[in-house]
Amino acid sequence: MDFDTQVKMSVYRHFADTGEAPSTVDVAGRLGCTSAQVSDAFTRLRLQRVLLLEEDGATIRMAPPFSGVPTPHRVESAGRWYFANCAWDALGIPAALHRTAVVYSECGQTGEPLRLEVGSAGPEASNWLFHCLVPAAQWWVDLVFT
Repeated sequence: MDFDTQVKMSVYRHFADTGEAPSTVDVAGRLGCTSAQVSDAFTRLRLQRVLLLEEDGATIRMAPPFSGVPTPHRVESAGRWYFANCAWDALGIPAALHRTAVVYSECGQTGEPLRLEVGSAGPEASNWLFHCLVPAAQWWVDLVFT
């Protein structure tokens, strides 16, 4: 497995294990390399649209579907809490973890709290709609806004 793939897998393993974004030091410790090597890999993974980094270039803001910052889209699974980047990504977290979960979000129009159980076959039946103002092909132009 190439180094960038090892870094990517370590990032996602850390999110899955802790619910938080790893630092370059966390990943370096896991892989037995330097933080500088991890930082360089983070940059390459950003160019591949695997990670969205903060302006410092070393802090992970997003490793879709996981968010490295608090958001209104939370997921509880196996006693651990995760933040998702958006309501859509909140459904991706149980899929990424291969576990059942409960998604907590809010209606973008009314602010009404939303709760949805997600089982191994997918989410429970719901009449909710998911709407994106920006076409998916343009999400990475400004991923935080999207």
